Amino acid sequence: MVHCPECDSDILDQSDIDFVDMDSNVGIFKASKRFYVVACNDCEAAIGSGVAGGRP
Repeated sequence: MVHCPECDSDILDQSDIDFVDMDSNVGIFKASKRFYVVACNDCEAAIGSGVAGGRP
């Protein structure tokens, strides 16, 4: 079983976390990739991050 490192709540399935898409096409730097943060639904702590495929 997985727990949030901040609030110790159970993370049992995808509904227990929130994938937040970080907009990488704002400002002077534009990226062809999508950046995201995985956050706990209970305390909103960031518990992971990553890069997804290219933008259309």
